[in-house]
Amino acid sequence: MVVKYFILGALLVAGPAGWAQRGAVFHVKSPDGQLDLTVQTGATLSWAVQHAGTPILTPSTLSLTLAGGEVLGHHAVVTSAKTAAVNTAILAPVYKKREVIDQYNQLTLNLRGNYGLVLRAYNDGVAYRFFTRRKGRLTIAHEEATFNFAQDYATLIPFVRDLRVPTDPYMSSFEALYSPYKLSQIKPDSLAFLPALVAVGSTKKAVVLESDVEDYPGMFVRANGAATPGLHGDFARYPATEAAGGFHNMQLVVPRREDFLAKTSGTRTFPWRAVVVSSEDKELLNNDMVYKLAAPSRVKDPSWIKPGKVAWDWWNDWNLTHVDFKAGINTPTYKKYIDFAAANKLEYVILDEGWSQETDILQPSPAIDLAELLAYAQQRGVGIILWANWHAISEKMDAAYAQYAKMGVKGFKIDFLDRDDQKMVISSYNLAQKAAEHHLLVDFHGMHKPDGLQRTYPNVLNYEGVKGLENSKWTPHDDVPRYDATLPFVRMLAGPLDYTPGALRNATKAEFRPSHSLPMSQGTRCHQLAMYVVFEAPLQMLADSPSAYQKEPESTAFIAAVPTTFDQTTALAGQVGEYAALARRKGDTWYVGALSNWTARDLTLDCSFLGTGTYEAVIFRDGPNADRDATDYQREVRRVTANDKLTLHLGSGGGWAARIYPVR
Repeated sequence: MVVKYFILGALLVAGPAGWAQRGAVFHVKSPDGQLDLTVQTGATLSWAVQHAGTPILTPSTLSLTLAGGEVLGHHAVVTSAKTAAVNTAILAPVYKKREVIDQYNQLTLNLRGNYGLVLRAYNDGVAYRFFTRRKGRLTIAHEEATFNFAQDYATLIPFVRDLRVPTDPYMSSFEALYSPYKLSQIKPDSLAFLPALVAVGSTKKAVVLESDVEDYPGMFVRANGAATPGLHGDFARYPATEAAGGFHNMQLVVPRREDFLAKTSGTRTFPWRAVVVSSEDKELLNNDMVYKLAAPSRVKDPSWIKPGKVAWDWWNDWNLTHVDFKAGINTPTYKKYIDFAAANKLEYVILDEGWSQETDILQPSPAIDLAELLAYAQQRGVGIILWANWHAISEKMDAAYAQYAKMGVKGFKIDFLDRDDQKMVISSYNLAQKAAEHHLLVDFHGMHKPDGLQRTYPNVLNYEGVKGLENSKWTPHDDVPRYDATLPFVRMLAGPLDYTPGALRNATKAEFRPSHSLPMSQGTRCHQLAMYVVFEAPLQMLADSPSAYQKEPESTAFIAAVPTTFDQTTALAGQVGEYAALARRKGDTWYVGALSNWTARDLTLDCSFLGTGTYEAVIFRDGPNADRDATDYQREVRRVTANDKLTLHLGSGGGWAARIYPVR
């Protein structure tokens, strides 16, 4: 790994108080010179961004207000300003690529009062963060983070719409479709979560993100109002009281909140506020901003962390057929799931809700012989992951981790966090750290979007934070294919998503209907297959039942063969909300996926991403009758080279998927 870190200069300007300056303007440009980040001091502190001469952000104020009224950012006096250029490579053990190029120019402003600002300009976006250098503890009463735009641009924004705890707008499962509004059309009292996309002009896009959110609440956003088109940060205040409530009383809801956001160390860096900027949509399909900004891994030896696929029970309602026992949450059922995983070389089986007492994580259900299942799974080379609601496991975390790790459990799917305040963020870090100490994997559900924790603790393999198959099982009026064709450009910029694909009962728009025990998906079979390539998920579910997969061996074999982490990712083509096409390489084998909304279309696949020589491609494409029977597909095996251009036809709600490997 090559690391270059050049101190380009110290900008020390004499002012009335010595080495200080009031009302100064500073610039930091991206390495390619296209992005220009400007920061201005004075009565207020503000930042602005241009890309190739186009305003992305107009002057937008930023500050931290402390308890007692001091505002960090008002009447800021610069005592020193230093610039640096960094060009390094981050080795990524559990990611969509083996190595992340981390190249940026940085400006650090030290401000009178023992605080300051770090600003970075990358070729694909910009970011800033506050830092403080004070003794003792600080209480943060308010943070001002604004993102003003030059015009009333169109947005795609996910609103908080969780009605389980209507008294607290900050309680959320972080599952929502993307609403297409102009900035002026968003009601100022509407609360939304990140990432949020703004279309700047005809081709450029700006996506608002955050990273390295440790010991601090996550950021929501609200609209500024028609007078100043833009967004500004909003944050859940610290919980004053907590009580059991929410879904089946499995959550800790917050009846009352304090008048501050966080109590924290006086010497620290605060979360990164970032904006990713693209000139064309497909650039968003392969972005690493959140990963680059996150704190480095704290797991010294990650070799025990094994990503992989999971045979999952909940979505298919434990619905086995042609067995001689009553399928359900019991030992014989899970043995069949283990057999299926072993036969298809899947790494894990998950035991979802119901395997333990709901309020006591240390007590398995009497219908489950967990020790027998763990021994059975170990004999077949399959790992077991356990579901837990956050309240239950956080109360007995040390005992639960120690007990189940000793028994051979490989990890936990932790559900129903449903908050993003400082206390919950601290809890997520504690759960990840303690899990790593016991060599346990973590899959967070009912949790805010990824914010870099997956780099800091790479045993955190996945996050939900998505309105995935689990949710759309019940929603006939949701435009799911359009949502699927939007996620890779917005939500996936934050990190992995536990969408839980793999439905084999596939339906056209006219034929889809909710079903509890025989659930289906909107769109074609190949749309589902493509998700295993397009959607980033180091821990990837197979949502349908073993019985369903056994009836469809070709589709099952393709799904089972797709890795969950990769050595290289290449964005091929895409338009937000319309279609997305990606290629990912593991070793010398490429996996290609393309999926569309309800509009059928033809794409041209340029195979130049392949290496030299001849390859064999196993292709799955929508069948000629997929417009009536969405399960219809065609499988083809053919030879290809880097010089070939293939025509891909994506049907309505369609997809295309291929595994391409060199001919020996």
